[in-house]
Amino acid sequence: MARNYYTLVAGLREFAMDSEKKGFDACDIVLEIRPQLSDRDRGYMRLFYAVYDIENILNMKAGRTQFSVLGNYTAEELEAAVANPSELPAYMGRIVAAYADPENPEFDWIDPDMPLSKALYTAYYDECARSGSRYVRQWSEFDRNLRNVIAAYGARKASLPVADQLVGGGYVVDTLGRSSAADFGLRGELDYIDDLIDALAEEENLLEKERKIDAIRWRVSDELTPFDYFDMNAILSYLTKINIVHRWVSLDESYGRQMLDKLMASLDGKELIGRSGA
Repeated sequence: MARNYYTLVAGLREFAMDSEKKGFDACDIVLEIRPQLSDRDRGYMRLFYAVYDIENILNMKAGRTQFSVLGNYTAEELEAAVANPSELPAYMGRIVAAYADPENPEFDWIDPDMPLSKALYTAYYDECARSGSRYVRQWSEFDRNLRNVIAAYGARKASLPVADQLVGGGYVVDTLGRSSAADFGLRGELDYIDDLIDALAEEENLLEKERKIDAIRWRVSDELTPFDYFDMNAILSYLTKINIVHRWVSLDESYGRQMLDKLMASLDGKELIGRSGA
């Protein structure tokens, strides 16, 4: 049975208000929430944030200096874990170990032509699909589909083979790989496809493109939790929005503040109680 966090959820608005007063810090909010969760739910939260660990591993391997503070590891911790992959989650560590020692016959299951990024994201989304958390499963499926559509659109514009850019399998991936339609033939499968194609067409204004894509993320996060008020799904939906605000505070502080105001308005305690009693 899902555990309810009445006191924690009631305090989410206060976390956001404190951030507005002191300077927004997504990591502080995560650190406030994590100790209040059960061991099981902390595991779901760790898996949810592991996508940033993958991003950081790929940047590290490529010699890039970008580092997302939203990952589960500090830069120093991640560097040590990559050097000793057994310290990483099993689904991630086995990929890192295999690519670090490609001549080892123990790792002959790895496709030598598959980029590290594709192998890591495939393993991550497979792990999320097995999660006991409904939100993690559904959000990761959405996130994978969104990223695949973006990758397919970019490949098409660059006249590259679309299928080579996609992660995972299934109907959406198969359709993206073979369709020549403007919407990739996914209008009946992804209800946000028209909005996403519209966003991707914003070639002149990159910030506007990102705003439109994050608006889709925000909306889907709400759609995944219509009747979740005090459980872990509600907390993960909140954290999804915190992550979006975090990104925009660094890209465009004014717009980031607007998003934070929108989040706080949605966390009005009376509104939550009214909805739960409806």
